Amino acid sequence: DVTYEDIGGLDEELKKVREMVELPLKHPEIFTRLGIEPPKGVLLHGPPGTGKTLLAKAVANETQSNFILINGPEIMSKFYGESEANLRKRFEDAEKNAPSIIFIDEIDAIASKREETHGEVEKRVVAQLLAIMDGLKSRGKVVVIAASNIPNALDPALRRPGRFDREIEIGVPRKEGRLSVLKIHTRGMPLLKKENVRELKERIKDLNEKKVVDLDYLAEITYGFVGADLASLCKEAAMVVLRKVISDLNLQNDEPLSEELLEKLIITQDDFTEALKVVRPSALREVLIEKPNVKWEDVGGLDDAKQELQEAIEWPLQNHAAFERLGIKPPAGVLLYGPPGSGKTMLAKAVANESKANFILVNGPELMSKWVGESEKAVRKIFEKARQSSPSIVFFDEIDSLVPKRGSFSDSSGVTEKVVNQLLTEMNGLQEMKDVVVIGATNRPDLLDSALLRPGRFDRIVLVSVPDKKSRKEIFTVHTKNMPLAKDVKIAELVDKTEGYVGADIEAICREAAMLALRDDMNTKDIKMKYFLEALKKVRPSASKEIEEMYEQFQNTFRKTRAEEMKNAPSYFG
Repeated sequence: DVTYEDIGGLDEELKKVREMVELPLKHPEIFTRLGIEPPKGVLLHGPPGTGKTLLAKAVANETQSNFILINGPEIMSKFYGESEANLRKRFEDAEKNAPSIIFIDEIDAIASKREETHGEVEKRVVAQLLAIMDGLKSRGKVVVIAASNIPNALDPALRRPGRFDREIEIGVPRKEGRLSVLKIHTRGMPLLKKENVRELKERIKDLNEKKVVDLDYLAEITYGFVGADLASLCKEAAMVVLRKVISDLNLQNDEPLSEELLEKLIITQDDFTEALKVVRPSALREVLIEKPNVKWEDVGGLDDAKQELQEAIEWPLQNHAAFERLGIKPPAGVLLYGPPGSGKTMLAKAVANESKANFILVNGPELMSKWVGESEKAVRKIFEKARQSSPSIVFFDEIDSLVPKRGSFSDSSGVTEKVVNQLLTEMNGLQEMKDVVVIGATNRPDLLDSALLRPGRFDRIVLVSVPDKKSRKEIFTVHTKNMPLAKDVKIAELVDKTEGYVGADIEAICREAAMLALRDDMNTKDIKMKYFLEALKKVRPSASKEIEEMYEQFQNTFRKTRAEEMKNAPSYFG
């Protein structure tokens, strides 16, 4: 028996469903008075686990309606005419026992586009469903609710007024929605609360105020989680507690557990932290996602690049109101370019972590497919998942391999050009980005398609340059902070000797120095200066003065590139 109180984070969606379903069932006279037909069907669509089925059950329960569940695949039969007969029978039962709500779960399994289905049975079932919905006699007393997570696969004839009159998107909840879902799922759980810490401390050791469950914080860090994921998180936190006491349980013994043992079962913030390592947002399970643990202080130097990224990404994701107040749109994308090893990927991870966003890593070559349309589909899918689990950062590493200048590759199938077009459309298309920021990283900005470099796509073009003296000192500090350095190690001297070395080179020097120390003595307690000087001979700088100048030159000409290309392009207008 699901009630409206059991549904969290879907207030707006619930209101829409109630006016479409509850009103016609309870007050059909309103529609008669207004001289309009009450709605026949509502299509709920959105990612799996957002609460579509739960919503339908709650409406049926609250309106005291007969609830008839049709699972798409159950209708299908191998015998001629039986699938259509099954469907007709369910609708006849609903009309006999009106008021009724017919809920068709996974409707795409029985009503996909007829031109794309190969079987005759599927085509007949779609035709039967259209005919039944047109012929519903007790209109208003029988309402059809359908759910799908791929609405675009449905036959368009179903998606017109008179059949499914309204389509309601059940999206991924925002922070407030997640908080209300967490409150619902934890209302019967023995959570550690501030007020009962003192009382429980006497009975259970290791309890303190730091372990008090903070649902507000959990709601903030579970971005991308849908209702089902949050329910799973609460269950997993309870299982973490259970695993702690399982050694005290005698599973062979059927006697009830002692009060003393039951009172030990208290769920703390640590248990939720442990559960978060296991439970991931379901919308992102098929996309490579990681939660970066890189902080700004882990990135040595690069102050200008950090500042640019904070302004372009962290501010808009964390201070929506300020941008709305000034009536400006945040940047859609940031392009990081610079020599290899200068810290572009590290910067992207740090900004994702600091702005509390999901981080979707895309490696250019992985998206390429020999099948027609598959590469563009992969790009589309990544952006779809990013929108569903926003706020998110989509990071394209080596973006030049994915979107080179159109026409520069003799690619007979035209896959590369199609991918470029798809990416351009996604970044500046008709669909709003909704808290999705794209970061691209490249060390060959000259190979990129110029249409990507205009404002509205990559608004910020940031040079991650070769570190100067001050930056090199900071990078050395970051990489040696956990190393037992001998007293003779002079960081200032190492900084002077590493002109042209990028972040990755300096990290390699520190690692190599430690390895050399171990090679001399496996039990060594510290790393001496001589090992660093030896490591310097082995690790050569990645960037020369010429390379540095080349990137700076790019910075000066980048803005003009597109204008020049437009001017020199052939005219098609005579």
